[in-house]
Amino acid sequence: MERLKKKLRTISGRGYKAYRELKGEYRFEGFTLSIDHVQGDPFASPSRIRVRLPQSIGGFDEELFGNRSRTTAVEDFVKREMHHAISRYCRGQRGTGTSGSIHIHKPGQEMIESSAVVATPRFVEARIFAGLPAHGRTIAGRVAEEMFLGELPKIVSSSLIYRKLDRERLRRWVTLAEDVGYISRSLSENGLVAFIGEGSILPRRSGVDERPMEQAIPFRSPPDLRVTFVTPNHGSISGIGIPEGVTLIVGGGYHGKSTLLRALERGVYTHIPGDGREWVITDPTAVKIRAEDGRRVEKVNISSFISELPMGKRTVTFSTDDASGSTSQAANIVEALELGSKLLLMDEDTSATNFMIRDRRMQQLVKKEKEPIIPFIDQVGRLSRELGVSTILVMGGAGDYLDVADLVIMMDHYVPKNATSAAKRVVKEYPTGRLSETTGRFPPLKGRVPVPESIDASRGRKPKKVDVKGIHTILFGRTSIDLSGLEQLVDIDQTRAVGDAICYLKEHELDGRKTIADAIERLYAELQAKGLDILSTVPRGDYVMPRPAELGFAINRLRTLNIL
Repeated sequence: MERLKKKLRTISGRGYKAYRELKGEYRFEGFTLSIDHVQGDPFASPSRIRVRLPQSIGGFDEELFGNRSRTTAVEDFVKREMHHAISRYCRGQRGTGTSGSIHIHKPGQEMIESSAVVATPRFVEARIFAGLPAHGRTIAGRVAEEMFLGELPKIVSSSLIYRKLDRERLRRWVTLAEDVGYISRSLSENGLVAFIGEGSILPRRSGVDERPMEQAIPFRSPPDLRVTFVTPNHGSISGIGIPEGVTLIVGGGYHGKSTLLRALERGVYTHIPGDGREWVITDPTAVKIRAEDGRRVEKVNISSFISELPMGKRTVTFSTDDASGSTSQAANIVEALELGSKLLLMDEDTSATNFMIRDRRMQQLVKKEKEPIIPFIDQVGRLSRELGVSTILVMGGAGDYLDVADLVIMMDHYVPKNATSAAKRVVKEYPTGRLSETTGRFPPLKGRVPVPESIDASRGRKPKKVDVKGIHTILFGRTSIDLSGLEQLVDIDQTRAVGDAICYLKEHELDGRKTIADAIERLYAELQAKGLDILSTVPRGDYVMPRPAELGFAINRLRTLNIL
């Protein structure tokens, strides 16, 4: 601590680049400060620093680290406590650019593994960011002393020492994460793809506020669909169990259909206590499928959904730089299957109508030999029977889907009802007369092997340049990757991890023999064993674990991608 104070006083008043002399490790009372990266000027990205406490000081009980779910919960809780402590003790921006600021990336409503905090039975470490203070481009030494020697020790003391935390609140974090993981692992053995707990609050406050809506109607499960899980910590948890197969969510407009689907989309993540969706748990491989006009598609076999196109264009290895709604939705499904998804989530509002359905009248007007699209209605049941892939669809207008549904859930003023029997009566009383247009069995899923050289993040003299511009855009070398169609990304730090993970795959896994799915599987084995730090040559606090699906989808949307 004294050594850092001496250095700060020595460089005070000098040009900003003198801050580089601070890089290194410093001993404080009870913790170690590491200054890993020093920004080049006051307007550059903030400097990266780490604080580490041995557990002889931190004092976190070993039982908190009993499994991965528990550890993730502890790290998430500490990250939130540090964010709160920074807002309490740090005076914020003081001077030019980002001067005088300390911050840690703010977490959302989800509890996801992050590199911002690393907690083990041996130590607890936080990776945070500091805007080194300046007036113009002159070092503001006294402000830096206030930050490092005054504010930082208070932040560390109030957020990284177990006895100073709300231990009962931390216990709720840990036990919830463990029990959600237990139910998630139990879904498939019970023939289920999703679970929504009794009393869940599904609506959100707004499109930009993911907190639970105030005075929302609690979720109530129909008695004939209710299942119960006996969890390790919370005892019996009851709610609706959505079985494998084809499930329709129907109902009038504004009655909660899309709200339910949205909750299921986010049910692939564990939510924090008080979110309202704590017990909304979806198969972790579930992906939201939508039409995505204009996306690039590279040699995807969409022949199960689209036969030979006009001008003799084949669809067994379909490529385009500007996909239509129907071809993009077909490609999105096949890519999801290649990546191992066992549950597809769809909303008719974001689907291509001609991909989803051809009714009897249109079949009569436009004969099958003139229509290359095999509607999804004729393939959705076969996906379940032949490939074991379930589908949950929000459907408000195409009643023909009642013919292929295994379960129909009707939303009525945000209350779900089992309408399967009523749907079967409607099917019997009002037959549509449409003809199935399916042909043959699904072709075997054959993984695609990328040409390694086509994944190139270099730009000019820089061998690698990857950055993010918002949650849905990765600047990758000389091109950009548009992720606006990936509705299950929830954190910009996931996007950052995706960009660097693509580079890691290029350097370590993609060798012209491995498929995209095989390379990703090997990467996630490494991530499970070594953590997110493998994605960078230096410790970073701005990664949040993405799912394998989003990483695979990002690779597939890289416009330079070539497939062997």
